Amino acid sequence: MTQTKKQIVLAVPKGRILKELIPMLENVGIIPEPAFFDDKARQLQFNTNIENLSIIRVRSFDVATFVAFGAAHLGVAGNDVLEEFDYDGIYAPVNLKIGACHLAVATLVENVGNNNDKQLSHIRIATKYPNLTRNFYDKKGVGTEIIKLNGAMELAPKMGMCNHIVDLVSTGDTMKENGLVEVEKLIDITSRLIVNRTALKTYPDDVQVWIEKFRAIIYD
Repeated sequence: MTQTKKQIVLAVPKGRILKELIPMLENVGIIPEPAFFDDKARQLQFNTNIENLSIIRVRSFDVATFVAFGAAHLGVAGNDVLEEFDYDGIYAPVNLKIGACHLAVATLVENVGNNNDKQLSHIRIATKYPNLTRNFYDKKGVGTEIIKLNGAMELAPKMGMCNHIVDLVSTGDTMKENGLVEVEKLIDITSRLIVNRTALKTYPDDVQVWIEKFRAIIYD
């Protein structure tokens, strides 16, 4: 009797990373249905040319959560997200080497030189990375008051909410345009292929094949 293949769900992030990911999907033989490329389409799950593989498109910060809780078996997420949430249920076997940027501390230009983090015992920071930020400053022996923001981070220092922000930096243009300057790097970031650990154990043949396909186009 022929065993039916497990229906596999791949979670991909919206936005900039997705544009870099699409050629990789094609290289491993995954072609999404036309609606996937339609910016006006409101559906979030898409069929592909692979009978037992569908794609869901979600916010980049949510990919890891969908995979960790088994709603998706595979996903593409930055190591910033993986370190922020630190889910035990996720395995990240392949560095896809896309979405390169870094996470950095920034402050207003006029503040540079006025306060030295090494001399501070407490610092107020706006970020959407509270865990990464707190861990970074804990290692420096600096206490933190974290203001959790999901966007418009660059406004926080201007509006007097805080002196520092921790945010993603790609070109640095947005920070410059808002009078901010990077003062310290936390981590370098690239996107990884991530896998639900339970799915890998339960459906090894259906999941491992995609790990190998992505690994092949990166390292061959």
